Amino acid sequence: MYLLIVVAATIAAAGPLVNAHGAGLPKIVGLDPADVKSRDLLLALEERFSRLDHAQSEPALATRTSAPECGPGVGSCPAGECCSRAFFCGTSKDHCYSPGCNYKYGPGCAENQAPAGTNTSSISRDKLGSIPYGGNGTFRCTKPGTVAITYDDGPQKDFTEHILDQFKSYGAKATFFVTGNNINKGQIDVEYADVIKRMSAEGHQIASHTWTHLDLSEISSEDRKNQIIMNEMAIRNILGKIPTYLRPPYSSCTEISGCQKDVADLGYHITNFNVDTDDYNLNTAEDIQIAKDNFHGNITSKGATAKDHQWLAIGHDILEQTANNLTGFMLETITKLGYKAVTVGECLEDPEENWYRAADGAGISPDNETNPISSDSGSNTTSPSATPAASATGAGSATQSYSIATIALAFTMASVYVL
Repeated sequence: MYLLIVVAATIAAAGPLVNAHGAGLPKIVGLDPADVKSRDLLLALEERFSRLDHAQSEPALATRTSAPECGPGVGSCPAGECCSRAFFCGTSKDHCYSPGCNYKYGPGCAENQAPAGTNTSSISRDKLGSIPYGGNGTFRCTKPGTVAITYDDGPQKDFTEHILDQFKSYGAKATFFVTGNNINKGQIDVEYADVIKRMSAEGHQIASHTWTHLDLSEISSEDRKNQIIMNEMAIRNILGKIPTYLRPPYSSCTEISGCQKDVADLGYHITNFNVDTDDYNLNTAEDIQIAKDNFHGNITSKGATAKDHQWLAIGHDILEQTANNLTGFMLETITKLGYKAVTVGECLEDPEENWYRAADGAGISPDNETNPISSDSGSNTTSPSATPAASATGAGSATQSYSIATIALAFTMASVYVL
């Protein structure tokens, strides 16, 4: 019976992307909760997103047919170890991969590794400005002639840096919804401080996408608040302030779960979008053209022009094709059509002083003590490597040494082994 669970998890791992995203929202505009069809789509997002499980890729798991080592009715792993999605204890990247690590039973899971410094839960959270806090969130910009390009899931050192280079060359601005410590990339205040400081220095908006990209509608209120607070602590450690804008992972934050109230209580504007590039399903040199068509088709739909239209688009800065191909196209298209690429705050006509809150108590997280994840499938406790090795392949591009094809092959081999 348990082997079937491992097999099912292995098959699920052969999905098209390794950033905890699966099938995307429809590539049409107007995903507004006031519309019944759109609201149903948003509430069903949890079922439509597949979550990658790295635990089963460890060959040793293929021979384990006995009862799990951790989990409900079993108990927790020893201190410093992670409880994998397949319910085995260990310290490898596969065991500790989040989202997916069973943090209730794994002390070493990233969900249990708070950034250094003072907890920010008690800071003042006055609700300033006219943008709603919590609730269904914002789907559309309000300032005609603007396009707010947003990026989720990053940063990724090489790809995000290349995106920043392109925005700088156009004099354009973006909004980055950063995650704190998911997909084994390491804590952002340890591994990515320079990238995030550059975002801020160049006028981009930094916003929250939570700590480890958990579905906020499916976890407890306490865990939900921890996901938000831990991420803002890490951002505070870098910038000395915390954001007031948040995009829930999987765009999932329902009223019935209490998520919308919790987000409002913490003083965040829920930020959605009305232009989905679907880039996370199209991360190949051939398929990215579809993402380009999605973007262009949406912002020119029904004869829309910069005179009386505005758009809020979503992309992902951890994707090679988004960095090297789609971003340049979006910026070129925006410029040709007479739009201006701006931050979410600007496109909503929200004064910049409302985008952040002051937050003291910054700390410095030691590089080798933040997360007990080893660099291989063993049990040594070393810090996680931030990203796969990357290098420039030429002017105007960035690349990772691990191709999507290589990753897909690795998971295919793991599936065959288990079966």
